[in-house]
Amino acid sequence: MPITKNFGNRYALAAQEDRSAPRSRVSIPASLRPSGSKGFQTVINDLSLSGFSATSINRIHPGTVVWLTMPGLQSMQASVVWWEDSLVGCAFEQLLSPIIHDNILNRWTNDGTYDPR
Repeated sequence: MPITKNFGNRYALAAQEDRSAPRSRVSIPASLRPSGSKGFQTVINDLSLSGFSATSINRIHPGTVVWLTMPGLQSMQASVVWWEDSLVGCAFEQLLSPIIHDNILNRWTNDGTYDPR
């Protein structure tokens, strides 16, 4: 079977359909900074151990390295997997630890308010 030029892209897209980490719906204000660009304010829409989706009015191309900063946490490196209709989906460079993930979920309520506990 010949390997086509777009095989890598098709594989990456297919792999996104088989997400192994459950995603939690959230509304967390944050900042997102693409590599080589100025950061901007965003809202995280869902979060998992392996990644997140957030608002991004400007297109960010798949493969772009970004840094996500949430209140009270250090910046986390991720790579853009997709961008569509002003939403960006990213995969963390390193998985979030379950403790940090649960801490984030416990500190944010569904209405986007922060509980510093």
